[in-house]
Amino acid sequence: MTTIAGIPAGPLGFGLMGFTWRPVVTPDEQAFATMKRAIELGATFFNSGEFYGTADPTDNLQLVNRFFTKYPEYADKVCLSVKGGADLKTLAPDGRPEAVRASVMNTLKYLGGVKKLDIFECARVDPKVPIETTIGALKEMVDEGLFSGISLSEVGAATIRRAAAVTKIEAVEIEYSLFCVDAANNGVLEACAELKIPVVAYSPLGRGILTGAIKSNADIPEGSILKHFEQFSDENLPLNLKLADAVFTMAKKIGCTPAQLALAWIKKHEEKMPGLTIIPIPGSTTPERVNENLAEIKPLSDENFSELNEIVKSIEIKGGRYFSHAAALLWA
Repeated sequence: MTTIAGIPAGPLGFGLMGFTWRPVVTPDEQAFATMKRAIELGATFFNSGEFYGTADPTDNLQLVNRFFTKYPEYADKVCLSVKGGADLKTLAPDGRPEAVRASVMNTLKYLGGVKKLDIFECARVDPKVPIETTIGALKEMVDEGLFSGISLSEVGAATIRRAAAVTKIEAVEIEYSLFCVDAANNGVLEACAELKIPVVAYSPLGRGILTGAIKSNADIPEGSILKHFEQFSDENLPLNLKLADAVFTMAKKIGCTPAQLALAWIKKHEEKMPGLTIIPIPGSTTPERVNENLAEIKPLSDENFSELNEIVKSIEIKGGRYFSHAAALLWA
């Protein structure tokens, strides 16, 4: 069993962003039932953010507070990772020691002591501040007991090694899925395997494309952040759905859902790259979707893994993962 900050983390984790960073916030009763179900199925690594809100940037932290206030018995069973280190108005990264300390203290304020902050990570690397300076400041706070461990987010292989030279890095969060295989080609997975740092894979289901939730632009709600992503533009989405169609066909042949196939493909990497641990964190807003995503995943055969890899190579994903001004901060 993989442990992060000393807390057992299941083969799959759970992303909380979708509850609050959307046009319509998920009601507490539904969100709580979904979070409870994730824990019951072993997804004990929860991923939140200081700025995951629409009406209020801290909406997600407030949701976490309300959940653990109502269900304190789950607090010690969950490893809570929170992204911060950004200006809450502009979301621009700020890696200065005083800024990351303010972000940690704000996170602790909204958690209100009902849940320990286990992992803190800067959502993006501040290009104006050396990573050693930022990580050094976070290490001081770990030593003070403010939180337990440090994670990295959207970083390149060289940055991972530089950060790990300062202190222990508990995890590296990146986007990884059948729709985004950059980390397999830019040395990030290799660096994490070498340093024995678990990879936390966000958007493992292609932001809904691999679940069948998005079959056309009409399926993207007004106000959704996806409206601003190049891969989901009127021009690119129909082309990118070709990969989804191929995955759906293969899932039907194997006898599983497309989401389960996509997650099994990610987990297969652990077998193929010694030293690598990957924890996908699919997000869901209903217990029913959690049941599907977190059901026991049938291991993927070598033949099916190779076939999926060939499909990925043959279908080029069109458009950037984010809007243009955010692209410069990827793989920092």
